[in-house]
Amino acid sequence: MSTHDIRGNLPPSRYIIDATGVWCCLGYITLAYLARQTGEPELLAFYGILVWTAAPIFCLFLYLVHQDEPLPISRLFFWAIILRLCGLLGGPFYEDDFYRYLWDGYRFWEAGTPYGIAPETFFADESVPAALQPSLDQINNPDLPTIYGPTTQALFLLGFLLKAGSVSSLQGLLIVVDLATIYLLTRLTTARNVMLYAWCPLVIKEIAFTAHPDGLGVCLVIAAIVLSTKERNGLAAVCLGLAVGAKLFALALVPFVLCHACPRHWLYFVITLGLLYGPFLLTGATDLSTVMLFAHQWEFNSSFYAIVSLVIPATASKFLLGMAYTAFVLLYLIEYRKGGTSIPRGDWIYGALFIIIPVFNAWYMLWLLPFAAIYPSRWAWTASVALLLSYITGLQLGNYEMQPYAQPLWARLAEFGVIAVALCWDIQRHRRRKLKLQNG
Repeated sequence: MSTHDIRGNLPPSRYIIDATGVWCCLGYITLAYLARQTGEPELLAFYGILVWTAAPIFCLFLYLVHQDEPLPISRLFFWAIILRLCGLLGGPFYEDDFYRYLWDGYRFWEAGTPYGIAPETFFADESVPAALQPSLDQINNPDLPTIYGPTTQALFLLGFLLKAGSVSSLQGLLIVVDLATIYLLTRLTTARNVMLYAWCPLVIKEIAFTAHPDGLGVCLVIAAIVLSTKERNGLAAVCLGLAVGAKLFALALVPFVLCHACPRHWLYFVITLGLLYGPFLLTGATDLSTVMLFAHQWEFNSSFYAIVSLVIPATASKFLLGMAYTAFVLLYLIEYRKGGTSIPRGDWIYGALFIIIPVFNAWYMLWLLPFAAIYPSRWAWTASVALLLSYITGLQLGNYEMQPYAQPLWARLAEFGVIAVALCWDIQRHRRRKLKLQNG
């Protein structure tokens, strides 16, 4: 039987694409309903919906690859928008970071800076508007000033100006930013590949539902890469400066995006950072003090760090792993400068970073997944599902014998175990492909 005959017996791809979108939409509508109820969604229900929404997307991708069929951009964006609107209807769950975002936006507007003063200072302040009082009461670590960079603070300020104390305004803004990321990705790879990111459950959960602002920095990094491919290095440098001002993770890609830029473009990058941080430095405080405290004291969902720190002290572990990561980045940078591709392997760069850092939250994957769309791999997309197991904590289990953010050992082993299996699978397939090419 010919390929044409086989394909002729199958429904047209557009129907399969829309059926997948409808199927996922039903899952997210259910999740939105659960998120609106009192209390958090049950973990079992959440993971059931995760499988419901992730499996058909991967199956659709494999089907389109096997049939060598494109994905219409109109369908890509239509369902990306619909699925994100489900998150907007639902709202945050398993997270309370958004209370800090709302508070920072208010403080930025009120004081001209969100930095330097811990929220607990205002607990007895009767001048705090009623719309912000619920946010103030629910902020985690209220004894610490904010950890978010100036680019992100501008987003919080805009959210405050749209509607004070409303997480929906931040969700809406971040959805728009994320759609811009999807558009930029279509300039770097096929719509079929971009679907993996655009319809990804982790992306929709962490941005559309939970309003994590990492999506802003990610969008700026992808914009910088698009600009660099068009040899517009000046604008790329400005975008990189803004991305670093959103989150320091962006620093990992700066030498790759600007490796062929001239000194003038590097100066643009430095000036952009100076303009972002300068006004706050003049007032005496930025996010960097809390960032350093966070890096020094926190541990959550780590992999290599958790193992190494069992053998040697925490500080020495961080130094050793940091040196190993620096060596990896430098070696890759040397190879990258030789040419071969204009888009750095951000999946490698961030993948290596995330296995050595002491804190690995699920939303950190937002930095890696755009590159996993450009360079699809089993390990990266397995990780996009497995990392949501990090929400299995003492708090979500209702286990009062555990610390609120402590994880059962089995959950962390399952999380990183399946990622390791997928990575080994990718390595084995790469070796077989290489041997096949060598043997002609």
